[in-house]
Amino acid sequence: MSLYYVQKLLYHLNRDPQVRRRFDEDFDGLLAEYDLSDEELTALRQPDIGLLYVMGVNGQILMHYAALRGYEWRAYIEAMREGERKYGPVRAGLYTRAESR
Repeated sequence: MSLYYVQKLLYHLNRDPQVRRRFDEDFDGLLAEYDLSDEELTALRQPDIGLLYVMGVNGQILMHYAALRGYEWRAYIEAMREGERKYGPVRAGLYTRAESR
């Protein structure tokens, strides 16, 4: 999984007007510039906010992508919850949970 590149793409979408323009004009071409897995590409294209969250995408970055894709705040929060119900616990990144032993 290339969590780093997913987050890098989303960060650039949030910060760089040229990347944002590419998102509108040539989304597939933009995605091809990042080293993304098939699962990540699918989650970004759908968009599957819950899956992106479970993959480990930082919520601070993800909330801007969700808004860009038309999610209101409550729908964004519910998408993350649904992601955990559907795909299991967060796999990597800041929001992983330590297993109790």
